[in-house]
Amino acid sequence: MKKPHPILAILMFFYFLLAFAALWRTATTQSFDLFTLGVFPVLYGLMRRRFWAGVLLKIYLTIQTVALLALATAAVIAYQITPEDVKVVFQGRNIPISSIVIAAFIAMSFQYWVAFSQKTKHYLKQEE
Repeated sequence: MKKPHPILAILMFFYFLLAFAALWRTATTQSFDLFTLGVFPVLYGLMRRRFWAGVLLKIYLTIQTVALLALATAAVIAYQITPEDVKVVFQGRNIPISSIVIAAFIAMSFQYWVAFSQKTKHYLKQEE
C-alpha cells in the first residue's frame, strides 16, 4: 500500500484525534451530530485510498466552513449587543478572541491546502 505524503499524514493524524474526541463526546453527551461524527467516513476513505474520499473531504470542509461562519456571525452580532459578555473562558482562563480566530484560520487553511493538493489527488487516484 502506498503511503500518504507527509502533509496528508498529518491531516489524517489530526482527523484520528478528532474521531477519538467525537466518540468520547458522543459517549458522554449521549448525542451526536454530523459535524463531529462526519470525520469517520472521511478518515476511512483517506486511510483506504478510496476514490470518493477527496470529494467527501471537500464536503466535510464545507460543513466546517459553514459552521465557523455561523459561529463568527453570531459572535459579531453578540459583540454588537453586549461586548463585555463576548469572551471565551476555558478552565478559568480567558482566551483572547484573536487567538481563536488565528487558530481557526490556520486549521482551515491547512485542511484546504491538503484537500486541494495535487499530491492528495495523486494519492487517492486508483492505481491500475
